Amino acid sequence: MSKTVIHTKNAPQAIGTYSQAIRVYDTIYLSGQIPLVPETMEIVEGDMSAHIRQVFENLKAVAQAAEGELSDIVKLTIYLTDLSHFPLVNEIMSEYFQQPYPARAAVGVAALPKGVGVEMDGVMILNTVPYN
Repeated sequence: MSKTVIHTKNAPQAIGTYSQAIRVYDTIYLSGQIPLVPETMEIVEGDMSAHIRQVFENLKAVAQAAEGELSDIVKLTIYLTDLSHFPLVNEIMSEYFQQPYPARAAVGVAALPKGVGVEMDGVMILNTVPYN
């Protein structure tokens, strides 16, 4: 199996024993991103919308490091400590994605790293051929 580590300085560095992403052939497994600012490794200032946007920016940076784009994500998982923020996630997600949207799950969790309220991970496929 061909396995490649994806790494970029444009996304937060791993704060544990994991990689930002792993590529296996044309599939990229994006690790969970929280609203850390890559340059400072601190939580972005602002409200929940700023946190959600930072997470999407971090995912975008890792996707680009893997020679892809957010539009190549086929599965997105969103973890929220407060599911009342789900409509806000939908609103902001529509700024980053166009149809066809990725398959998605939203999971309510008790806690996330560094006490944040949102984390997202995903699966991205490169070099896709339309299926008819």
